[in-house]
Amino acid sequence: MVITAENVLLIGSVILFVGIIFGKIGYRFGMPVLLLFLAVGMLFGSDGLGIQFDNSSTVQFIGIMALSIILFSGGMDTRFSEIKPVLGPGIVLSTIGVLMTTLLTGGFIYFITSAISGSIYLTLAESMLLAAVMSSTDSASVFSILRSKGLSLKENIRPVLELESGSNDPMAYMLTIILIDVVLKGRFNAADSCLELFVQLSVGAVFGYGLGRFVRFFINRINLDNNAFYSILLLAFIFFIFSITDLCNGNGYLSVYVAGLVVGNGKLLHKRSLMTFFDGFTWLWQIVMFITLGLLVNPHELVPVMGAGLLIAVFMILFARPISVFVSMLPFRNFSVRAKTYISWVGLRGAVPIIFATYPLIAGVENARVIFNVVFFMTIVSLLVQGTTVGYMAKLLKLIDKPEKLNAFDIDLPDEIKAAMSEMELNDSSLAHGNRLMDLDLPDNTLVVMVKRMNNYFVPKGHTKLHAGDILLVISDNEKEMKQACDKLGVTDYSVKQNF
Repeated sequence: MVITAENVLLIGSVILFVGIIFGKIGYRFGMPVLLLFLAVGMLFGSDGLGIQFDNSSTVQFIGIMALSIILFSGGMDTRFSEIKPVLGPGIVLSTIGVLMTTLLTGGFIYFITSAISGSIYLTLAESMLLAAVMSSTDSASVFSILRSKGLSLKENIRPVLELESGSNDPMAYMLTIILIDVVLKGRFNAADSCLELFVQLSVGAVFGYGLGRFVRFFINRINLDNNAFYSILLLAFIFFIFSITDLCNGNGYLSVYVAGLVVGNGKLLHKRSLMTFFDGFTWLWQIVMFITLGLLVNPHELVPVMGAGLLIAVFMILFARPISVFVSMLPFRNFSVRAKTYISWVGLRGAVPIIFATYPLIAGVENARVIFNVVFFMTIVSLLVQGTTVGYMAKLLKLIDKPEKLNAFDIDLPDEIKAAMSEMELNDSSLAHGNRLMDLDLPDNTLVVMVKRMNNYFVPKGHTKLHAGDILLVISDNEKEMKQACDKLGVTDYSVKQNF
């Protein structure tokens, strides 16, 4: 086939279409969707249908763009009120935990490649490099799997996992860059490395916070005639934040995540439409990233590293990750052993380690291809073993909690409207004084605007008969009156959104 723009578009659209179909089928059977996108890439690759793609620089560029969007979107979707109680454990896990995982896994890799005869041998520096590449949990995998499962977890576990996965990439990235330098130059300067790590993290955090505040200020005050331009403007800011931070020797990954937190947790014009846009756009880039990574690998090259890769994966899942989590969280007594065990288990590996594995390839590290293949194989194992059992392990450890908030209507108030909105589920005591809407004892300035009954939605009138289990969408002037309404109706299952 002659390569033309039309053919590239045709092949790309077919790959995306097949990926979506595979994802739908896999989701029905409990398979991680992102793993199936990897499989689609491999299916169309050199050992499958024969698409020849071996450009590590292009993959790295796509990965940087995708991770910038994924991390920013993840930050926007994360409520600071949820992660504030777990900032300590989250930060420790994303720094000390990553370092411990690297040291433990690197030592094990050096041992098995030296003591056990096989097809691969790595020096101590190369072993540590491989471990560093694999040391961070993958934000794309953690965000997508936890949110698609819709699990409500006890002990603030979900905020810890999302904070860790969103903020531990900088540590893994810096360790990867430092160890590439060690492998190529054969020397290690601890003082310089620690200073560089401190500068990267400090500059990244400061730039992320400052630029996030500026983005929010700018978007709220610029008056664009076309509302669609706001999404494009925010996308441009994401790439600018990553690039300018990197240019100033800061960590761009940390910067865009912090900026997303700042932007998403403040008043923002067209916030609802922006978050909807980035939700779909993030999925597009996750799909493109995983399919591209699948195209890059040559599956026949995975066979020689399967033995060592499986041993390393088992060690990391059952020993390195749990030891790192339990030691890192020793100062935090508000997490049970079951919670720490679950956090250890959901140390998912995904696209981030594979993208970091392209850095040794581009730098010309001698065993870079071996490192890349081992990382790819271990990612598949992690997604297969850990990704498919996220819900099962939560049930096994008895960590599934009743959802705290209803979300039957999925409606947010515009920032300009100063009011409180609530979803509340009626019970038998709510209807003790009559089952018509007019019989409900509601405070003044409180209005029921819609009812959800089973899968049906309707606008009620005064004589509308209500049933236990109906979910009401209620709007009031303030949160105090909303809580009074819930108390008078005996409603315990409700959620309140307010703009003031």
